Formats: sequence, structure tokens, C-alpha cells
Amino acid sequence: MDHLPASRILIRFVAACALAVAGLLATAVAATPATRTMRLDYFHTGDARTQHYAIDRIVIEPLPWPGNPARPIDDSNRGHNRFEVVDAQTGTVLFSRGFSTVFAEWRTTAEAAKLTRGFQESLRFPAPDRPVRVRLFERDTNNAFVPVWSIDVDPQAQDIQRGSLPSPLEPIAIRDNGPSAHKVDLLIIGDGYTAADADKFIADARRMSDYLFTVSPFRERAGDFNVWALMSPTPESGVSRPSTGDYHASELGTRYDIFGSERYVLALDNRALREIAQHAPYEFIEILVNNQTYGGGGIFGQFSTAAAGNDFANYLFVHEFGHHFAGLADEYYTSPVGYLTGTSQVEPWEPNVTALHDPKQLKWRHHVRAETPVPTPWPKAQFEARSREFQKQRVELRAQQRPESEMEALFRAELAYNEQLFAEAPHRDEVGAFEGANYEASGYFRPQMQCLMFDRSDAFCRVCRDAVEQIIDLYSGK
Repeated sequence: MDHLPASRILIRFVAACALAVAGLLATAVAATPATRTMRLDYFHTGDARTQHYAIDRIVIEPLPWPGNPARPIDDSNRGHNRFEVVDAQTGTVLFSRGFSTVFAEWRTTAEAAKLTRGFQESLRFPAPDRPVRVRLFERDTNNAFVPVWSIDVDPQAQDIQRGSLPSPLEPIAIRDNGPSAHKVDLLIIGDGYTAADADKFIADARRMSDYLFTVSPFRERAGDFNVWALMSPTPESGVSRPSTGDYHASELGTRYDIFGSERYVLALDNRALREIAQHAPYEFIEILVNNQTYGGGGIFGQFSTAAAGNDFANYLFVHEFGHHFAGLADEYYTSPVGYLTGTSQVEPWEPNVTALHDPKQLKWRHHVRAETPVPTPWPKAQFEARSREFQKQRVELRAQQRPESEMEALFRAELAYNEQLFAEAPHRDEVGAFEGANYEASGYFRPQMQCLMFDRSDAFCRVCRDAVEQIIDLYSGK
């Protein structure tokens, strides 16, 4: 592991940065021939009923493709969407990945029933050496993938953007475990950090990534990861919280109050995000926001965010990364959210929740002991009664704009209550099917009584650990 000093200056002049990029190229590809990285930027527009796609541009990024050539096909069946890169002549699928989008969440909001919005999205893949067709799929009401858009790409086309200016931003190696082709590359990007906050950002990135690798299965697989850090300084510290009238400039458009949820934080300028990220090797991105207020977000295959200054920042980093990295669903259901999961309760694609239509075919049944009842009893009524009290206090604290320390104390009290309640439950450490998950009190079930996708505890359940390992294997080529 290579730890570089935090005092290294992030902002470099172009000449110095050219040397840094050359060094990154050597690390990323070692002695193997470099495959370029192609990025298809497009617009995704629509409302609750309709959607449309339109190409924005095709870019050849400045750094080589960081992925493992041994695992070009995604067999995880994760994501609301999937894309394939297909040989135009033979129809052979050359590359595929599952992912989800901000648009898919937004179109379930009340706003989407009243107006049309557009979102920027990107698909990244190894640059082909021959004409290909990029095919985009979306899950239908039965969660089966159906085609929704396709576009032909000729890698020799004159309108492909091939030149990029050297970046004045130098990626910092937080963990360098070897060539990118054989590692999962995680890029941590800072937002809301001024130039004077550069050392603070590096310290935050190192602290939270170090914590990530204390949590199983990341702990056992730490050698399969590289971690990079990169930030574009902002004029003021912090990102915007519109609900409190607090606004700050951000290149990435990162802010709180997404979809009306005071704790939901996303970056909405995808083009700007990709323009910054392309100067570091990456497959996954986590954005650290320089705020104390509790908040974060995660979109599978896109990015995740976490408030770096909160007492629960380590938890936020891992929880939101679980969404982004492995497509894990939220297992909690008593906190309000700004979008809906739907009322039909089809079997979810997410690996850690189920609608339990057929208990005998439970998707994680290999973890369930024969004597464990399915559905599995747990102190649901007691949990819900106390949780409603906590949620009421939470709303009052935000309405009164109380200090964040009071919210953090409330969260600690809530977690302590859960730990005590669950400690006495008969099926405390068993895998089964515990009703209450996916933002719904009934109809959806989670694998274990407690998991960091359920509350602010510090460990994944066994099913979530399996799901994370499958994605590590996919990207590291195991």
C-alpha cells in the first residue's frame, strides 16, 4: 500500500500535470497494451409516463480503460438498466454492465406526474476497434430487461471527441495495490472543499476509505482495490442545502434536498462529473461533501455521496457505497423518502430484499437453516412504535434547525435502542425473511434482523456480503 503525504498540493500547472498523468498511465496499464476508454454521453428526458434518449457526444477519455479484460460481460443481473456493446457485423456482445439512474428514481416522484425533466447520463466501455451498436435496456413491470434505445458507433467517426486538455488536477494515490486492470478502482472526489481545504479533503478521503476496509467483505478483499482522490476547489466551503436557504457554487451540482428529502444528496451535473473524473483511473466514484449535516446518496453504477463532517460519516460512506457498488437496496422502511418503489411488489432485482412470493424459492435460501421459520418473527411492533417516536423528534430537530450535534445524539440513541431490542430476539443472528424493507412496512423482506443497510450499525448481513463479493470478483477478474 502506498500512502502519499497529505500535504501534496492538488492544483498543478499543466506542465507538471502532464508528468503526473504519464505516471498514472504506467501504473494503470503496466506492460500490457493500452485500450482506450470510450464514453457515450446522452440525454435522458421524460416524465412519469414517457421517456426519450438523445446522444450528446462520444468522447475518448485521456486515460486507458481501467477494467479487467477477463470479465467484459456482467452476469450479476443488477441494476434498473443494462447496456451492451455489440459487434455491428456479427452481433457478438463485446461488453455489458448493469446500472441505475437518477431519472428512474425521479420519475416515481410527484413532480414527474406534472412536468418533463432531462438528465445527463453516461456509458463507459473499452473503445472498440470496429463499428459497434450500443444497446440500452430497462426493466419492465416484471423486472425483465427490455430494449429501450440503441445507437450505432463507428470508432473512426470524425465527430468523436478525441482530444482533451491536460487537467490542472492531480489524482492522489490513497491506496495503490497494482495495475488497474486487475484491481477495482475507486475514485473519491471532493466537493465543497476550497483550495485551503485540500489537506482536509485528503485526510477525509483517507479516513473514510480506511474505514471501508475494516468492514467485511471489503476488509478481506482490500488488496483488490486501488483508491484515488481528486478534487476541484470551490469558492466556499460546503454544498447547497436549499431547504435552509444555504447555497454554494459547485461544479458537480451537488446538493441536499434531492426530491424533497432533506438528507438526500446527489450530484446533478453528470457531464461536469465525468470531465473531472476522467483524469483518474476509476470504475466507481464516491463524492465527499464538505458538510456536517447528515446526508448522502447512492446510484448503482453511477456514484455515491457522503457528508464528510458528520459523526456518522464512516457509516454514510459505506452505506451509500453499498448502493453504488453492489446495487444493495435500503432495508429500512420507517424513514420518509422522496420517491416510490411501486405498489405491485414484484420480486426486486436488488439482491438483499424480496417480495417472498414463494418462500421455498427464497433467493438467499442457501443461507437459511431448516429450522428457521420463513417469514421470520422479529420484534417488529416494538421497533416500529419506537421508530415513529424517533422520526417525530428528527422532524422537529430539522424544523427548528437545531445544531447537528443534537441530531447525531438522536441517531446514537436510536441505534442503542435497536441493539438492545434485537439482542433479546430469538432469531437475532439468523438468516431468514424479516418483514419490513425497501421503504415498505409490509410486502418486502430483508435477510437478517440487522444490517448496515437497515440501520446505522457497522456490519453487512451475510447476503449483502455475498452481493458485494460478486461485484468485487466481476471487476477484479477473479
